[in-house]
Amino acid sequence: MNNPYDTENIFAKILRGEIPNDTVLETEHALAFRDIQPQAPQHVLVIPKGPYVNYDHFAHTASDAEIVGYTRAIGKVCEMLGVQPGAGGDGYRMIANTGSDGVQEVPHLHIHILGGRRLGRMLQSKT
Repeated sequence: MNNPYDTENIFAKILRGEIPNDTVLETEHALAFRDIQPQAPQHVLVIPKGPYVNYDHFAHTASDAEIVGYTRAIGKVCEMLGVQPGAGGDGYRMIANTGSDGVQEVPHLHIHILGGRRLGRMLQSKT
């Protein structure tokens, strides 16, 4: 598995405190912050604090504590945003773009949590 990590990517700089962010949640293993170009009323990015390029890199090499901590942070952010369907929200979309076909723009694992309105279809149906 070849996942070279670019230590100069924007999320690495955010984690080092070189670039400010609008923090929603910070834990030992994750940082969640509002997207600077939101695509929905609620649009938060959740990144692991470790140097992981994408989800499969994270799943294969992160420690159990990092995996659990990151996953729990995603759940906590959904709770904080009030988007959980079982807790009064109307739902959300969780997106992780990976690689060139997935149009990943920053080579650091990040999950987009979008909610607060009906989002429509993500991909058009093929006929």
